[in-house]
Amino acid sequence: MTADRKSWLARSDGTVVIGHGPFIPKPKPPSEGVAFYKRDFFSREELPWHVPARYEVMSAAKFRETLGGDLQLDVVWEVPDAMPFSCVFQEVMIRIRQGMIEKTVPVVTERGNVSHSPAAAIIAAMARQKAPLHSYGWVSDADGFAGATPELLFSLDGHRLETMALAGTARLEDEDVFAVDEKEIREHEYVAQTLVSKVLDLGTLHRREREVLRLGSIVHFHTGFTVDLVDPQDTDSLLRRLHPTPALGPLPRTDQTMAALADWRSQLDCPAEFGAPFGVCENGRFEAVVAIRGLWWQGNKIALPAGCGIIEASRLVNEWREIRLKCDAVKRFLI
Repeated sequence: MTADRKSWLARSDGTVVIGHGPFIPKPKPPSEGVAFYKRDFFSREELPWHVPARYEVMSAAKFRETLGGDLQLDVVWEVPDAMPFSCVFQEVMIRIRQGMIEKTVPVVTERGNVSHSPAAAIIAAMARQKAPLHSYGWVSDADGFAGATPELLFSLDGHRLETMALAGTARLEDEDVFAVDEKEIREHEYVAQTLVSKVLDLGTLHRREREVLRLGSIVHFHTGFTVDLVDPQDTDSLLRRLHPTPALGPLPRTDQTMAALADWRSQLDCPAEFGAPFGVCENGRFEAVVAIRGLWWQGNKIALPAGCGIIEASRLVNEWREIRLKCDAVKRFLI
């Protein structure tokens, strides 16, 4: 248990749930009250639910007013080395040509250093971010992670399940050509169609039109889904069913392709929780986001991970450019 730990998640309804330590880890969430869900990407923890000593729920506006101060963080970023990613990219393309995978998502991590604990400034930076971004965090002065993600894994409220496909990335100024880019559309549809296959048997599925989601300096393809459930669903089983989506995981998702992804993430020194579900359950209502667009820190060391979806049509220089674009978007949170 960590007394100085703090956790939060900004939900789709415009409220923010904040938990204050110490947190007690549990195998299941309580039927009443609040528990935060935190696991690494490969779901290795046996006690993923964390019950805070106390919690509060406030509006997003109040959250920004309370925690989103103008603290600045001066980070000395190390120059990223493209060579390790190039090696992984070539390994991935070999697997694709051999027919072992259709798509996977390696992660590059940029590193930086600060002169003092970055926790307060990072919390303030992420608290300032507004919808459609979901601010999230699991932090103490010594270590933690926090971000503002555009990706909802799913929300579950009674018989209503909400989820989304978010894949395909470009600069804002390239939006017109992005909207008709065959490779980006194909990558997005890999994610969307796989998601449909995972939820179609749960109830009546409503798929909205694919749209371009504008997020500051970058754009993504976004498709929203609603499922009217036939039967009540267990949160843990839905987490196993939906994580990882092909937006962050391999396609197809098998023990073999997950093991390969684990190896590539290890080679590139990816933080364990990057791309994992991060959620909160309040009195049976659950919402989880995908932990991307964030910063991880330990002491005065900062990590900024970003992934890219590799398919047969991918090119090394374009994927490296996408990773840099995503890293720059996170750095803008700190301004």
